[in-house]
Amino acid sequence: MFTDSHCHLDFPGLVEQLPDILNRMKEAQVSRVLCISVQLEDFPNVLALAENHANLWATAGVHPDYEDITEPTVEKLLELADHPKVIGIGETGLDYFRLKGDLEWQRERFRVHLRAANICKKPVIVHTRAAGDDTLRILSEENVQGCGGIIHCFTESLEFARQALDLGMYLSFSGIVSFKNASDLREVARFAPMDRILIETDSPYLAPVPHRGKTNEPSFVPHVAKVIAHEKGVAIEEVGIQTSANFDRLFGMKQREDVAV
Repeated sequence: MFTDSHCHLDFPGLVEQLPDILNRMKEAQVSRVLCISVQLEDFPNVLALAENHANLWATAGVHPDYEDITEPTVEKLLELADHPKVIGIGETGLDYFRLKGDLEWQRERFRVHLRAANICKKPVIVHTRAAGDDTLRILSEENVQGCGGIIHCFTESLEFARQALDLGMYLSFSGIVSFKNASDLREVARFAPMDRILIETDSPYLAPVPHRGKTNEPSFVPHVAKVIAHEKGVAIEEVGIQTSANFDRLFGMKQREDVAV
């Protein structure tokens, strides 16, 4: 019923207990997980998870927070994306909160990902923090409509949401939407069309209420769906089914599941 559209199962604290995590996913009716790449050096570990488990999928990309690592090129991203279990490009984007100074390298890295995504026609997974205007500008300039994509772990304003939706983006809500001080974010959840919403854990981070402070994992994603359901005035089952259908549509999963090993 539920799809976790963004997690990091290759990270320490999760990968060691993968069999138990997969069992808890099944018990929680979480049928699929998208494992997100954050640097090229660790991409083989992300891909191995997807290759070894039918319900795990992968992306290829380099997070904007990482400095002094192998810089991606369009050609390298296309090479990594040419695999049936790699369904997206990223995690990419801009982060002006953690890093300061001349961040033109970050903007150029973002553009590289978008160009690769447009060539291979796989959606881009976007991280943005304290960089809303530049994120929207670059998405527009690089024609994100050509590949589609997700604003992951959405924490931006209602106006940002409007503009991102106008660009064809999907909004993915994490456990943050359940936090007591996240009333503005819940307003965005009420506003966003049901056919453009996804849910995620961003495991091992940002565990939702009632697990806040614990190591997050995909089996907790129904708690995110529960909050969305409350804000929308619908059943949690409807949120699970709709967000999974949205994931199918964005990533072309019907065709991919037919050809993936």
